[in-house]
Amino acid sequence: MDIKAKIGLRIKELRTDKNLTQEEVAWKAEVDRTFMNHVENGKRNVSVDTISKIICNGLDSSFKDFFNNELFNSKRKSR
Repeated sequence: MDIKAKIGLRIKELRTDKNLTQEEVAWKAEVDRTFMNHVENGKRNVSVDTISKIICNGLDSSFKDFFNNELFNSKRKSR
């Protein structure tokens, strides 16, 4: 799974855990709802500034909480 998909999956996981809609998160993060949908589905690259707005403002979370997840902490298997 690529990083865009992992970020999108994690955003969706936190959003649904907090019972928020894409529209609510997008509004708080000051991004378009369709952009949020594309990010959640791993279809868009996202800048550090934008991911910060989504995590901190939209999801009321922190980078530490966001990335402290098995999606980002698994070791790559060597061939």
